[in-house]
Amino acid sequence: MNVELDEEQREFAGAVGDFCRKHVATRADWLALTGGVEVHSLELARQMAELGWLSAYIPEEYGGGGGTLVDLCCFLESAFYGKAPIGAFPTSIIVGNWYLRFGTEEQKQQILRGIGAGRVESLALSEPGSGSDVTAALCKAQPVGGGYLINGQKTWVSNAHLADHVLVLARTSDETSPRSGLSMLQVATDNPGVRIHGIPSLADRELNDIYFTDCFVPHSAVVGSEGQAWLQIMMGLTFERIVISALALGLARRAFDDALNYVRTREQFGQSVGSFQAVRHRLADLYTELKCCELMVYDAARAGGDIRLLAPQQTSMVKLKVTETAKRITLESVQLMGAAGVACEYDMERQLRMSLLTTIYGGTSEIQREIIGQELGL
Repeated sequence: MNVELDEEQREFAGAVGDFCRKHVATRADWLALTGGVEVHSLELARQMAELGWLSAYIPEEYGGGGGTLVDLCCFLESAFYGKAPIGAFPTSIIVGNWYLRFGTEEQKQQILRGIGAGRVESLALSEPGSGSDVTAALCKAQPVGGGYLINGQKTWVSNAHLADHVLVLARTSDETSPRSGLSMLQVATDNPGVRIHGIPSLADRELNDIYFTDCFVPHSAVVGSEGQAWLQIMMGLTFERIVISALALGLARRAFDDALNYVRTREQFGQSVGSFQAVRHRLADLYTELKCCELMVYDAARAGGDIRLLAPQQTSMVKLKVTETAKRITLESVQLMGAAGVACEYDMERQLRMSLLTTIYGGTSEIQREIIGQELGL
């Protein structure tokens, strides 16, 4: 990490790196923490929470450190560079930001303090017939006495099986405009009307279907203004893209360093693989792209001191560039390492799977290109 950070931020990043080298130094450590299946270790997350790291970005009035978006990016990049199995934290802090901007005081105290303590929160936007187009959501929250009855299905929900609550996008009224009538509702995962079913995927044990059957929630479960969820989602996605970009930067840096160390030590035809011009030039290109990504992430993070001032097009460009670069670097690293690149022992295959997912989560690369294209007047 060579970007311009202050001394405290450099020390923070270094401490996270040291922690990861101590607790996740080997594949055996990762297997022990995750069972070889989960992307998130509640145990490791609680240890990080005790150090105050998970609450670094959370305002002081909600039990946090009151840090900046740059501080959050430092943590995410360092943790994912260190291969820390805390895959549910990015989603949790993204959800936390929604509560911070739109929640009631009671909701903020509950959710933000919980995230800072290492608890998991989840987000349910997609449905079998709606993903990138959230306005096509069909999940309904029918107003009844004292609250709402939710019926419908959500899919691709990250870490819902570990979460205390899920923030659900649902239709609370039938409006003529597809953007109207959508609301965000806080639903406890132990609600008897909730059924969570895992989806096997490249992401190991992360994705879930959620089925709601006459799931009752009180009026106090609404997060923000009833019927205004579309605007809330559009504002929240700006923050989400920065979070995903920061963790993807950590993945990319780790893949690059692992590949570089491998080709330096692996010998063929009496010389290191890295000494061949074809390999040197490929790594030179990847290193240049990586440096561009570092600058983009932290430039956006600094500009986002007030996240509301960041233009959607800017964060779309950051997410597009960084996640696609992370995918390219891990793919190239697999190729440079040969058979070792696909062997579980060297862990590059997991890095590849994780980087592929970043180009889909939080809006696919195709959606980011559409947003950027609109800025060009196309």
